[in-house]
Amino acid sequence: MFYQLMRKIMFQLDAEKAHHLGLKGLNVLEMTGLSSLLYPTPPATPVKVMGLTFPNPVGLAAGLDKNGDYIEALASIGFGSVEIGTVTPRPQDGNPKPRLFRLPEAEAIINRMGFNNFGVDHFIEQVKIAQTDAIVGINIGKNIDTPVENAVDDYLIGLNKVYSHADYVTINISSPNTPGLRTLQFGESLNELLNALKEEQAKLQQHHGRYVPMAVKVAPDLESSEVEELSQAFSKFEIDAVIATNTTMSREGVDGLQYANEAGGLSGRPVFEKSTEIVRQFKQHLSENLPIIAAGGIMSGDDAIKKLDSGASLVQIYSGFIYQGPKLVQDIIKTIEERK
Repeated sequence: MFYQLMRKIMFQLDAEKAHHLGLKGLNVLEMTGLSSLLYPTPPATPVKVMGLTFPNPVGLAAGLDKNGDYIEALASIGFGSVEIGTVTPRPQDGNPKPRLFRLPEAEAIINRMGFNNFGVDHFIEQVKIAQTDAIVGINIGKNIDTPVENAVDDYLIGLNKVYSHADYVTINISSPNTPGLRTLQFGESLNELLNALKEEQAKLQQHHGRYVPMAVKVAPDLESSEVEELSQAFSKFEIDAVIATNTTMSREGVDGLQYANEAGGLSGRPVFEKSTEIVRQFKQHLSENLPIIAAGGIMSGDDAIKKLDSGASLVQIYSGFIYQGPKLVQDIIKTIEERK
């Protein structure tokens, strides 16, 4: 009830302003102790994935907290994991505003944010001071002015900088809002990137005495043959997990709605079936020891169950969190527990 009232007010504001205001509001709730009263900590339902023990199977997808400013506030409402970023080596403004659009009739969002962030050095300072029992994933990307052919350099910088501060690292090669980025999902570009990152991961493991798993986040706009090729590459280079999926370029399910023709990636309910099918296809091609983390259109506990039934080990939410609020975290955990 509290969130539904707040949502009515927030949805009267510009989407990006509401985004920042909402995060600041969560911060106030956490700092005053009201967060635990409104959203009691869900019972522990641990899940072991990538060699890590997640307190529960519900995570926050990357993109909400781009600079790691709100880790504790987000963890306080029950998330078992919080993925922050995408962070780039250098600060960048992202794409021109407006760049974030709600389509409430479809419980959808279109964004073309463009990896706006304060850069990895600021980011790390924020992560250092955060105190939480939740698993913290760090999502890394390349700067927009780094040529795609030099993208591996940015990812190596990011991996080196965040390695000792992350529980796991996600390689984001699937955002549609950085020109050319999705080409890194294919062919020799993919092999070169994964090979370089795995070699660096091994060096960092030896240096820090700690293995930090790496996941790769993929797009939903993949052909079956592309899923198979990606699966082969992930297996060959021993990637630790696949996150399926990012936003879609399709406008199926939102045709005719206000903002439907805005450029950017579409998330929310309309991407559910497409992203779930990608999970199913990866499950067919990947071995049991390479887990899938499902994201895309989860709006209820039943939606989360469908993702798990399709082959996922964990789920992540973003748009569902915007539309349903923190209660969605509790509802998903409860539904999964009742299913057992």
